[in-house]
Amino acid sequence: MSAPRLRNDTPERAGLDPEELRLLVREVHDLTTGERPWAAGAVVVAGRGPVIAVEEAAGWAVRYARYDAETDAGVELPARARVPMTVDTPFDLASLTKLFTSVAAVQQIERGTLGIDARVGAYLPDFRAVVEHGITVRQLLTHTSGLRPELPLYDCPDDAARLELLRSEAPVRRPGSSYLYSDLNMLLLQHLLERLTGRGLDVLVYDGITRPLGMTSTDFGPCPDAAATEDQRRPWAKADRGMLRGVVHDENAWALGGVAGHAGLFSTGRDLAVFCRTLLSGGSYGPARILGPDFVELLLTPPGLGFAVDQPWFMGELAGRGAAGHTGFTGTSLVLDPATDTFVVLLANTVHPRRRGADSRPRAAMGTWVGRGVRGVRGA
Repeated sequence: MSAPRLRNDTPERAGLDPEELRLLVREVHDLTTGERPWAAGAVVVAGRGPVIAVEEAAGWAVRYARYDAETDAGVELPARARVPMTVDTPFDLASLTKLFTSVAAVQQIERGTLGIDARVGAYLPDFRAVVEHGITVRQLLTHTSGLRPELPLYDCPDDAARLELLRSEAPVRRPGSSYLYSDLNMLLLQHLLERLTGRGLDVLVYDGITRPLGMTSTDFGPCPDAAATEDQRRPWAKADRGMLRGVVHDENAWALGGVAGHAGLFSTGRDLAVFCRTLLSGGSYGPARILGPDFVELLLTPPGLGFAVDQPWFMGELAGRGAAGHTGFTGTSLVLDPATDTFVVLLANTVHPRRRGADSRPRAAMGTWVGRGVRGVRGA
């Protein structure tokens, strides 16, 4: 049986309080206005069941020509040269890419070709530190491998040096002892999946996730029409690349050619809504099935495999009953809540024209408005 596809309709048809969603839309516009907005532009998509109740764009996909360090402000483009944000604008997803890498891994677990508690060294025997410390697939997926958050792969002279750095990197904590968020987990998982299947991660994501789900706007870059990100220059960044648009922002993913387990995908709000709806429907969307319900549950059961679970700092009031999701450094986030059958995707270019300290309160607010929208209908 086919799972229902998404359709646009009213908040009432979605089972959501329209007043709460009006407040959500107003807040998105407020976030993109003023001299120093939270983001130059943003897209929000929210819904319940098969209904998209909000699909809204605000601000600018491209607002600034460069960043001026002396004034600590962006140099705005002339009005005619700016690019308005639309609901179809693609974004650099940054760490939301990790969710697709995780699904690709769980697909192999479902097929029986990968053991969730198997030692990674069994698949990557040339990765010496992984072999020596007995890191497992589950530890990579739950960020309990003990590996540090990142390595300066962008400073290596060539691919051989980058690979050697990753092969020799030992954990800084005992594997399995504690949570330590690390991009290296998904880079190792990428190498494992590519070794196991003989196919690149970009092919695995396309064949196993985006193509069957009809996510035609989701792919690894370049993506020329994407929202602009950062005027990337030292000392605030790790490389001197200038104003970025349509090429991956993350310096390590860039050094790796744009296809990486932790970053590199571009997508739209509508495509990510399809991704959320698929997981809320037990792995199916329309006639396509990318995972069985038991393996979706495995992904989303605390502490989550790749997905963060019940994190109010970016989920707001949707957290607390098994909501799952992730954030991305460029200003992206998604949350799906099986308990209420709701989802909210917020895509923003918060690093345009340059990166700042993280502020996830607007992300949390989106989850809160949706959570209140459910309660408002229930009369609670």
